[in-house]
Amino acid sequence: MQPTHFDANMKNCPCCFIVPPHLLERLATSGDPNLATTAGRTLRLTQSLVAFRAQLSTGAPSPAAAKREGLRRQVFDCQSTNDLPGDLARSETDTKSNRDKAVNEAFDNAGTTWDFYNNIFGRQSVDDHGKTLVSSVHFGQQYDNAFWNGQQMVYGDGDGVIFQRFTSALDVVAHELTHGVTQFTAQLAYQDQSGALNESMSDVFGSMVKQWALGQSVTDADWLIGAAIMAPGFKGRALRDMANPGTAYDDPNLGKDPQPGHMKDYVQTDSDNGGVHINSGIPSRAFVIAAKAIGGKSWEKAGKIWYVTLTQRLTGTAGFEECARETVSVARDVFPDDPSIATKIAQAWTDVGVLEQAPQEAAFAHIAGAYVISPRLREVTLARPSPRAAKKKAALRASSAKKARVTPKKRVTSKKKTKSTRSRAK
Repeated sequence: MQPTHFDANMKNCPCCFIVPPHLLERLATSGDPNLATTAGRTLRLTQSLVAFRAQLSTGAPSPAAAKREGLRRQVFDCQSTNDLPGDLARSETDTKSNRDKAVNEAFDNAGTTWDFYNNIFGRQSVDDHGKTLVSSVHFGQQYDNAFWNGQQMVYGDGDGVIFQRFTSALDVVAHELTHGVTQFTAQLAYQDQSGALNESMSDVFGSMVKQWALGQSVTDADWLIGAAIMAPGFKGRALRDMANPGTAYDDPNLGKDPQPGHMKDYVQTDSDNGGVHINSGIPSRAFVIAAKAIGGKSWEKAGKIWYVTLTQRLTGTAGFEECARETVSVARDVFPDDPSIATKIAQAWTDVGVLEQAPQEAAFAHIAGAYVISPRLREVTLARPSPRAAKKKAALRASSAKKARVTPKKRVTSKKKTKSTRSRAK
């Protein structure tokens, strides 16, 4: 199957999938005929979805457009068909949960992600204009993926062996919705380093939302992406490990995790738009190093810096070095009374080989502080979670603690390797 490349002339990101194509290609050629059939079907459907995505109008709303306040959600049921969005199963006006677990998970996790962006950054949905968060569940037959198509979220049920319900992981839902935030802000081209930054931003904020919901500090966090969507037949811990790229799994059907954590191991490939899911490990690891060095809660300082960088500083063709220098610059501007924060961020980018040498505090004037943060930054203030969000966080912490007591974590380590569709949105 020929790889689908991003058209640099498109202003918005294409369909963005949580499971990268190289994993599905491995499954499609595995010795398990059921896994191979399911993965092959997923790959073929994915190709048609990417082609259909190019026809969607998904530009950012006009700055003059009125903002809608408040959370709006809709969840549709595709009933194992490929037709989007499906039949309406739950909306914001429903006071009771649905009997379908996937419907409730898509609804609740979208709400938690909205709460995070609104409470922490003052953002009104992914477009900052109150866009309704539309989700479709039970897409396709055992569809092995979840994706943002430019207008809505779509979730498969998984094959039951390697992948299970894609609605079950808050970080996966937040990852995909963050592709929407990127689409309406930096519009990072989905190719090579800018594409890897696009994927990294989604992993960074996906993990951050999960940490926020659990009330975790940077030292408490597991920094894993997609652990909850992995089925019992999977040999590993998650899809990706942001803190230790290349160690998330070592599975006979999927192979070893190929993510690099340093520029010396950057993967040059034509697959997956230049390895956007693989090379994202480098900037993701830089965020983890910076967040741990700064300490506390990831969204309080490091997350605020990454948010301003994504929404106000980066251009569509930005690479790793531009992102590194902008995060240092934003750190200087947002936290002028604590230059150590910029120092720690610069050191993190140096540790992953993006910057050759971390500048000392006295030298920051040459690369940072040259910009003035727009008035929009006044919205970026830490806010206390709403009572509804606090209740969700308590329930999520209790559920996480119960799982930890029942099922001990298994650690797998490995050495690093050098439609016919219709869409609906409100």
